[in-house]
Amino acid sequence: MPASKPRSKREQDEARAPQRPPAMNSDNCDPSRCPCDDAACSLSRYARATAAAGQDHAAGDFTLEATEQAVADRLAGLSIDMAAMTAVSNIYRAANAVRNYVERRVLAPHELTWTAWVVLWVIWIWGEVESRHVASEAGISKGTLTGVQKTLMSKGLVDRTVHPDDARRVLLSLTDKGQELMTELFPEFNAEEAFVTVDLDEAAVLQLARSLRAVVKRAETA
Repeated sequence: MPASKPRSKREQDEARAPQRPPAMNSDNCDPSRCPCDDAACSLSRYARATAAAGQDHAAGDFTLEATEQAVADRLAGLSIDMAAMTAVSNIYRAANAVRNYVERRVLAPHELTWTAWVVLWVIWIWGEVESRHVASEAGISKGTLTGVQKTLMSKGLVDRTVHPDDARRVLLSLTDKGQELMTELFPEFNAEEAFVTVDLDEAAVLQLARSLRAVVKRAETA
């Protein structure tokens, strides 16, 4: 038998390299472990979950239940407070969902953002108030307030005056137009608040308000 021809260094390197698995497709995929995202084979865990929920994974739109299950699976075995994590996660998700919903239904027709609405609300409730207090109550920075304030002034909704005792301080107040807008708009806003809580009875709504208030106080005073 003739001696085999010595292999080149390149051939030796190729022989030692780990063999790549065959490309995944709808004929040979294993949906429980394969990292592909083919339309027919949906091996991405994210894509499989959205497909199971009957949603478009490209939109990144997960149901709350699917997200909670994915989180529980990922964190299984870790020493964490799952109840606290779920509560805080749902606070964040609920806040964003409600914000987006109300912006779309109530504020967008008036060309108002959520932040602009909160600024109007703070001034409406407190009357003439220093800008630094508005920023604090609205939970935004002074820089953000400056931009929102300019927009609201351009719409004729807010007035800006210098504090009579200190020229460095600024007072904000609603114009007559701003007052009329809030009087007209808040009932619409509140109707949507009632809509998003309609699946809870009155006692549950009050308990939710108390529970969230306790969370807010704990976070703000820590």
